[in-house]
Amino acid sequence: MDAEAVAAYLTGLQARIVGALEALDGGSFRSDPWQRPEGGGGLTRVIEDGAVFERGGVNYARVRGPRLPPSASAARPELAGRGFEAMGVSLVLHPRNPYCPTVHMNVRFICATREGEAPVWWFGGGMDLTPYYGFEADARHFHATCKRALEPFGAEYHARFKKWCDEYFFLKHRGEPRGIGGIFFDDFAERDFDHSFALLRSVGDHFLTAYAPIVEQRRALAYGEREREFQAYRRGRYVEFNLVYDRGTLFGLQSGGRTESILMSMPPRVSWRYDWKPAAGSPEEALSRDFLVARDWV
Repeated sequence: MDAEAVAAYLTGLQARIVGALEALDGGSFRSDPWQRPEGGGGLTRVIEDGAVFERGGVNYARVRGPRLPPSASAARPELAGRGFEAMGVSLVLHPRNPYCPTVHMNVRFICATREGEAPVWWFGGGMDLTPYYGFEADARHFHATCKRALEPFGAEYHARFKKWCDEYFFLKHRGEPRGIGGIFFDDFAERDFDHSFALLRSVGDHFLTAYAPIVEQRRALAYGEREREFQAYRRGRYVEFNLVYDRGTLFGLQSGGRTESILMSMPPRVSWRYDWKPAAGSPEEALSRDFLVARDWV
């Protein structure tokens, strides 16, 4: 296990992604370094009111503490009470144009420690796409890139991590997916450290290839207030998932993380409408009918 190698990769990944997004948007990300009194800190990079991104955040954090937060040990209760070190890059991008999808990506490493015992480590992460108006070509491109990221490590990983993503990013109280999915994995420590770390790097390295071409393709499409209103309505689902279910959000809040950085994933404009239904045959209805369903896109 080499935590310093993971940290070096993650800081480099954050810098590469921010550089590419600044080139795509034409604006600059604000740099906001922070320290955590209990141990560790991070660097939050945020853009607001850009030419493309209404809000976007690319966070790096490396924190430590005397006890794993409950969200981290829920699936592994035998680790409860151990000290921990956690590090990761997490990003959410909310474009202004409703034809450009919101995207989330996260890659992380956690090590649980107890004096006199060997450390227990694992990786987690993934990426998923949340469109407001569906395009088959975009969905196929995103999922095909996710599949290519995993193919060198074993033929079974893509189907397994896609299914995990479909099941995880699901609003149980609504009975609907958050978006069109992608890949998701957690508690990952298979074969050995080198294999697991290499898989994590491949996921992180494929993010820009998966997402940037979609934004380039859709950023200039004309839209009006109808599309913006639907975007704000669907963003409400995004907020509901992040605050009710998301393990990363819960881990950050339970571990005493920096609230501004944790909640930078929230969209700047969002709305809720009572019992609203899209008109039959409309593009808004097509999103639920054709895209917010579990599908094999590749």
